[in-house]
Amino acid sequence: MAALKSSDQLESLVIITGMSGSGKHTAFKAFEDLGYFCVDNLPTPLIPRLIQMSDASGGKIRRLAIVVDIRLGESLAQLKKLFSTIKQLSLKATIIFVDASDEVLARRYGETRRVHPLARGKSLVQGIRAERRKLSDLRALAGLVVDTSDFSVHDLRNLIYQNFRQTETEDTLNVSVVSFGFKYGIPYNSDLVFDVRFLPNPNFVPHLKPKTGNDPAVVKYMKKSSETGEILAKIYDMLEYLLPKYAKEGKKYLAISIGCTGGRHRSVVVANELRERLEGEGRKVNLIHRDLHNE
Repeated sequence: MAALKSSDQLESLVIITGMSGSGKHTAFKAFEDLGYFCVDNLPTPLIPRLIQMSDASGGKIRRLAIVVDIRLGESLAQLKKLFSTIKQLSLKATIIFVDASDEVLARRYGETRRVHPLARGKSLVQGIRAERRKLSDLRALAGLVVDTSDFSVHDLRNLIYQNFRQTETEDTLNVSVVSFGFKYGIPYNSDLVFDVRFLPNPNFVPHLKPKTGNDPAVVKYMKKSSETGEILAKIYDMLEYLLPKYAKEGKKYLAISIGCTGGRHRSVVVANELRERLEGEGRKVNLIHRDLHNE
């Protein structure tokens, strides 16, 4: 494999890898939409050559996204060496590992009737577990791990759009705010979790029950309670202290999860308000209402 060197022309290099069926190619398409030069299933030895080509392109290739897939039969030692080198480059390089739970991956394969690349001669679950073992070291090298177990295709695309739409400085912290319902489980990728189940519940108000936290009537009801303003102020004060600390430490992505019982009313209102306050100070925030349409 040719030596991998930093590029003078390349503004952004993204390597996408992860579990089969997790959504790597949805992420790939999102980068394509953002104007990245995208290459799918490129053998590892050709990646340094592709980066060299970007220098020879006369500035035509400035942002590059590559999918590295276990189906290529790549040497894991070779991939680990490549990933370690990429992390040391001076150019803006990000390794994204796309993941999902074994149960979700099995369901997706069952729905599509595709054959898992490592399940030939084995059961589907055995193939998924074998792949997870093989990729565990690569996962640890990733700068961004995205668990898509609870994501729709649109959620994953939005996450990519929010985090990679523009070239950002190295110390930028990309913030996601996720509303959810505890009855459906805490989002896997959560860095900070806030429980707002103590707030007045619109679900017990007949005319508000069928609405969501995006409805002005629900917002008005929630804001009548002083506790709503108090918890928002306390969460915001905490984040005002923590976010610069995380950025200074080198953290690139922060997922803030706001939970109520069902994820349709209280958590949605609080998440919306929190996003508004964070964007008011100039931060870009990716907002996801995970359980908004669950009954």
